[in-house]
Amino acid sequence: MMIDITAVVNAVIAVVAAIISAFVIPWIKSKTTAQQREELVAWAKIAVSAAEQIYSGAGRGKEKKQYVLDFLAEHGLVVDEESVNAAIEAAVKQLNSAGIIIS
Repeated sequence: MMIDITAVVNAVIAVVAAIISAFVIPWIKSKTTAQQREELVAWAKIAVSAAEQIYSGAGRGKEKKQYVLDFLAEHGLVVDEESVNAAIEAAVKQLNSAGIIIS
């Protein structure tokens, strides 16, 4: 018997998005300038899109994240892990909303 956990997954995503919006984003804003945040998110979107193309398929999240971290570091964007994670999550959310990321 298979159980559909779609509702649970959607609820978890909603909670994570709420936490990011309520706590992580304000903290990042207090530590960086608007231009730095825009640049980080822009590069993160490029890196996330590339990682999705290179590492297709489910269950490869660690590889994708490492690719994004390496990509950002290569472009001189070495910031704390929370900022990078928030930028990655924002990029993934935007790309999901645009229908670019399927899984």
